[in-house]
Amino acid sequence: MPPSSGPRAGFRARVTDHLAVAVGTTKGLFLVSDGVPDGPWFKGQEVPAFTQVEPGELYLAATTDPRYGTSIQVSEDGGGSWRTPSGRPIAFPDDTPATLERVWQLHVIHPGAGVKPIVLAGTDPAALFVSRDLGESFSLIRPLWDHPHRERWEPGGGGLALHTIVTHPERPGRITVGVSTGGVYRSDDSGATWEPKNDGIAATHLPDPHPAFGQCVHKIATDAESPDVLWLQNHGGVYRSTDAGDHWTDVGRAGEVGGLPSDFGFPIVAHPTAPRTAYVFPLESADYRCSPGAACRVYRTEDGGASWEPLTSGLPQVAAHLTVLRDAFDAGENPPYPLVFGTRTGQIYASGDSGGTWRLFADHLPPILCVRVLA
Repeated sequence: MPPSSGPRAGFRARVTDHLAVAVGTTKGLFLVSDGVPDGPWFKGQEVPAFTQVEPGELYLAATTDPRYGTSIQVSEDGGGSWRTPSGRPIAFPDDTPATLERVWQLHVIHPGAGVKPIVLAGTDPAALFVSRDLGESFSLIRPLWDHPHRERWEPGGGGLALHTIVTHPERPGRITVGVSTGGVYRSDDSGATWEPKNDGIAATHLPDPHPAFGQCVHKIATDAESPDVLWLQNHGGVYRSTDAGDHWTDVGRAGEVGGLPSDFGFPIVAHPTAPRTAYVFPLESADYRCSPGAACRVYRTEDGGASWEPLTSGLPQVAAHLTVLRDAFDAGENPPYPLVFGTRTGQIYASGDSGGTWRLFADHLPPILCVRVLA
């Protein structure tokens, strides 16, 4: 394991500013506040996942070091210092023929008053782990790992990643995950059983374009209207479901008037409070994964995908060959519900008016893997 970072005053102090954003990059973790980056923590390591376990000072970060491998790091003082957890590390059991390559996602469930938050971790190879002691130890959720479909999942461009975890606030046992390339799977019994939920999602790279599983899902988000309304950015197409993923409808309308310029992209973000409102960052194609026409444009729908509007104010529209990855776009859950995205070329843009206008929040960072607005 790499040595943990020592104490540092700046990270914790800056969280009280108007907008504080945790940024995981290919070279470490940064906090950006009022446009000033502080860091890096875990210098030289990839940080593909970060979460704030609860509003306050408990943070978890996933790190991947070329020498020491992948681990979870814990901060109990708002990022001032970090340590390796004291319990069972996140790793595959000895009876599985797998080695942990990367933690793609950290997701927190809040069961209720008096009960510790539960932390879920999605990994490569595609698997789901759970921690019930605030990240100190993790256990593999075996029913998903032992699912008969798993052996036929194929790696996407970034590996065989379980990269998205969505939970249902009104149904504590419901967990929905996205796997590239496996598709959407859902459990309604806290992970004891799993069913594919890909009806309507295309897999144009396969001989059967509408298989039961095998889709290359890029990201899933929950609409403000209802936890049963989901958005999905696929390898091809933007989809919406009104029944928790039982059925999906393509709402991207790529190439049509009022639609998206492309059906390819990585992130999808739902507005925290505005129903039927979501944001995507289209890329030109799977072969050229940069903003179409070299113009940086976020697209927003406010009518459930019936129409899409390009948002350009404050964003570069000339010679902007930018890429935004699946976890590098986030929406804050407190007013004014800021939208923040980071690019593979190290820029961060932020909006405080639902995407109407943007400002360059920070620049010259390493390639950005994940962005999280801090409460």
